[in-house]
Amino acid sequence: MASSAALAAFAASGIKARAAGTPARIGYNGDFWGASISGVAADQGFYAKHGVDADIKVFTNGPIQVQALGANSLEFGYLGPGALWLPATGKAKIIAVNDVGFSDRVIAQAGIKSIAELKGRKVAIAAGTSGDMLLRLALRKANMAMTDLDIVQMDPSTIVAAFASKQVDAAGIWYPFVGIIKTRVPDLVELAKNDDFYPQTTFPSVFIARNDLVEGNPDLVKNVVRAIKDAQDFRAANQDKAIEITSKLLGIPAEQLKTEAGYGRFMTSAEITKLTKDGSVNGWFATMNDLFKTFGKLETSLDPKDYYLGDQYISA
Repeated sequence: MASSAALAAFAASGIKARAAGTPARIGYNGDFWGASISGVAADQGFYAKHGVDADIKVFTNGPIQVQALGANSLEFGYLGPGALWLPATGKAKIIAVNDVGFSDRVIAQAGIKSIAELKGRKVAIAAGTSGDMLLRLALRKANMAMTDLDIVQMDPSTIVAAFASKQVDAAGIWYPFVGIIKTRVPDLVELAKNDDFYPQTTFPSVFIARNDLVEGNPDLVKNVVRAIKDAQDFRAANQDKAIEITSKLLGIPAEQLKTEAGYGRFMTSAEITKLTKDGSVNGWFATMNDLFKTFGKLETSLDPKDYYLGDQYISA
């Protein structure tokens, strides 16, 4: 749990990518895919290059970042797939796709062999995250619902402790947390993973901006997107270095992050541009919106073209 202490320390301090430029508070999540772009952009000077005085801050999940956007205590943030219903309901604008993720798992204690065997058991999730979403998908496939389980909501680091001490029977969680749990519960069982539902359901993670910034300060948004694109290309071309940078930022051993990093695609800005132009990205978001409606997260959603600023990503 040393990593949790490190995350708490970073949360308290924030990391400043000092530069003469427009100030921007930018949120990230405490794992490789949630932190690597912010870490690389700060470490390699991409924020400064594009005139952004970035103050990057760690969060435990995306929904809290959306709350921070709404409270005007953050300008930009990061969301995993499970929180994409928030921009779909107008709470923020998506300014860039980060990557497509395969690091989520539904894990169970030894002896539990199927999703069906979770009925009536205590299952931990961080609500509104990709782990929550994967659990719902796995339940639907097994003709079950969340109401069939004893759901306990916790933040990810608490799930690690609860699972390791066998206070819960199962969890919807992701790497690197799964890797940390495995060191303490090596006989855990993986009941479901993102790959089980790919490509019909693709799990994109994204970067978001406060709604008022998009019209009120379009130059800042464009410059942050430019820094993101530079960081994406650096990350794809220098994977080990990106892991090293993120390891230092999070205080998590590089080996743990390397495992998580292996569950992504390391997409370049050119690849994301192509997938944006051909409609794939909006298709991913539309599929997620259908799932969110099925799972009762939302009744109606915006059209992805109204909250994913794809044209601005392409032109930045």
